Amino acid sequence: MRAAPRIRRREIAVVGEWPASVPPLLRRLYCARGVADPRLAQPRLAQLLPPDAMLGLAQATELLAGAIARDRHIVVVGDFDCDGATACATAVRGLRMLGARRVTPAVPNRRVHGYGLSPALVAELAGLEPDLLVTVDHGIACHAGIAAAKALGWQVLVTDHHLPGAALPAADAIVNPNLPGDGFPSKALAGVGVIFYVLLALRRALRERCLPAGDEADLATLLDLVAVGTVADLVPLDANNRALVQAGLRRLRQGQGCTGLRALIAASGRDPARLTASDIGYALAPRLNAAGRLEDMALGIELLLSDDPAQARGIAATLEEINAERRAVQQQMTDEAEVAVARVALAAQQEAPVALCLFDPEWHPGVVGLVASKMKERLHRPVIAFAPAEPGAETLRGSARSIPGFHIRDALAAVDALQPGLVEKFGGHAMAAGLSLHRDALAAFEQAFDTHARATLDAALLQAELFSDGELQPHEMDHVHAEALRLAGPWGQGFPEPLFDGEFEVLQWRVLKERHLKLSLRPAAGSGPIDAIHFGGWRGDAPGARERIAYRLVADDYRGGQAIQLIVEHREPLEA
Repeated sequence: MRAAPRIRRREIAVVGEWPASVPPLLRRLYCARGVADPRLAQPRLAQLLPPDAMLGLAQATELLAGAIARDRHIVVVGDFDCDGATACATAVRGLRMLGARRVTPAVPNRRVHGYGLSPALVAELAGLEPDLLVTVDHGIACHAGIAAAKALGWQVLVTDHHLPGAALPAADAIVNPNLPGDGFPSKALAGVGVIFYVLLALRRALRERCLPAGDEADLATLLDLVAVGTVADLVPLDANNRALVQAGLRRLRQGQGCTGLRALIAASGRDPARLTASDIGYALAPRLNAAGRLEDMALGIELLLSDDPAQARGIAATLEEINAERRAVQQQMTDEAEVAVARVALAAQQEAPVALCLFDPEWHPGVVGLVASKMKERLHRPVIAFAPAEPGAETLRGSARSIPGFHIRDALAAVDALQPGLVEKFGGHAMAAGLSLHRDALAAFEQAFDTHARATLDAALLQAELFSDGELQPHEMDHVHAEALRLAGPWGQGFPEPLFDGEFEVLQWRVLKERHLKLSLRPAAGSGPIDAIHFGGWRGDAPGARERIAYRLVADDYRGGQAIQLIVEHREPLEA
């Protein structure tokens, strides 16, 4: 059962005065994404929003400046995903630049401690004798863990970007642009972006106190980490985030990234000089995330903090092996999910459920998010995938993924409000969330979740759509425009990579690795032939003689020179 997408062309109207150096194609694309001001097409660091309007910064900088001045022990507690790991490394490196001599990274183990700053993790951290805990990319929902830390006499600073619940934890300071009443204009910062802003504010505070570290610290050297975490967490790439990501990509392309990221780029086989946001999303982030999914994200954080090239290469090689294992586990779990969905569809007499809950007692809790994401893409339905928190455990960990128009975190909050205690804890965003519940509660939760989805989800939203930027003209299908598209980003969540569509004659085709389709196409305009590849596009049926194709235009790095190819996202046979 798959959701067949409908191609829908974006409305394109070029407005504003654009410099002649911006090709007409890029003007169309920027305007279609709501950018009418050329200065915001590719914003620079000088255009970053100032931190002043962010709530809690004054208290946060006072805590940190006091800890640095008194040589107190600061423990930075990260999260076990890529955003959490890069945020932890950013905090540790940044605080050391700003004069902190005693800074220690820490991260929960998914299987041992569960999510975030839990009481179990606090008990383990007691051996480090911290004076100040700094949470990055989590904390806003960690009431029990923060209470446990406070009971031990520690100070706690929460930096997070997840949506807060009805009550805030009893931390000494909280910085989160999504707090009620927070005036920071961008609500799209990732966890790594939030801690980067905290460091900017701390540097300013130290400068005002005429301390040397305030003038000597070059926090721009952290932007490679900020870029990776921001792209990996799929937060919207508004102008502020694009400025951060573009600056980080520039450092990575120039070979100025941290030692660990350079090693990871090499292990992934990417060319650093041509690195894009897409490479972060599809090559670097999965390798870092694999550590937190199957092993321990402490390994990923160790990589990001390493300044030893040999050590970094060794860790990157280990992450490569873990990622290969992750891919195998993910494929098996996704295949099992497909079988389960087919059974559900059969029981429903071919009518696809509005929302799905999937569970298998043998699934790995670190991979359920990837399964939920895959099934959401295939079915265009909200999906929650569950697994035991550890083998044989009665507590289940769930990872939820949603579609535009259905706020998944709010849906969990609605279920929790109707049936208090059914969900043990939850948190997240509009499009992704996590939760924990007891195995005995799964059936009741599934029913409550389905009831809420049926009552609130507009049926029109269940039609998958591919938004296209229209048809490329024959003169635009060349290497010059392909390179312009590559450099015009960063593209990503909320600022989508350009996708085009048109009618093509299929001249030749063959199957690669039993999964992919290699095609030779002739556009309706008559030029060509043009090489194209449809990854995962082979499903046992031959392409039609003529097809409508949604595609991306890229330079063909394999053939080199002026070669181009189309990356096919969707194909629809046309009647002869």
